[in-house]
Amino acid sequence: MKRMGRSHGVTAGAKAGAQASRKIIVYIATSVDGYIARSDGGVEWLNRPLPKGGYGMDAFARSIDTVLWGRKTYDFAVKMGGLGAYGNLKHYVFSRQPPSDPLPEVEFVSGPIPEFVAKLRARKGKNIWMMGGASIIASFLDSGAINEFSIHVIPVMIGQGIPLVAPRHRNIPLELISARSFSDGVVHLNYTVRP
Repeated sequence: MKRMGRSHGVTAGAKAGAQASRKIIVYIATSVDGYIARSDGGVEWLNRPLPKGGYGMDAFARSIDTVLWGRKTYDFAVKMGGLGAYGNLKHYVFSRQPPSDPLPEVEFVSGPIPEFVAKLRARKGKNIWMMGGASIIASFLDSGAINEFSIHVIPVMIGQGIPLVAPRHRNIPLELISARSFSDGVVHLNYTVRP
């Protein structure tokens, strides 16, 4: 494994003297060609033996207490067996039309992102995992609500699918915090979103 980069003590976007707030982190895997899933939502290309510590997932899981979901990603997780695998976390799903039978540990959100984020960050707690998918990541990014991207690049090209962020014209600078490569070819890139 190789490491490079540097660590930063200031949360991205934090103003001088301001109290650091909970960070919203996109923690996700992509193919080398930038997709998070196949067009039909399939992620079988992610199936691979995990190294000890699961590419850092164990440590990341200890740093969060909340998960943000887009509706399609939530529906996929429910179809695959529910949210129990994620532990005792608070789950928020962004949807204009909540299902008639939502899981009990889930709260559906349909209001504006900036107001939701302000209330969420005002509460005490750990960092927040932006699970995805591409549309909700894009909406949070375009609202200035994403602090970091923690991307595991899987050494496979799938040719087409759902991109990491829904396409729109944007120019959002990122700063590399760290890069780590694993013996199986997976590369973990950690970026902060610059103000």
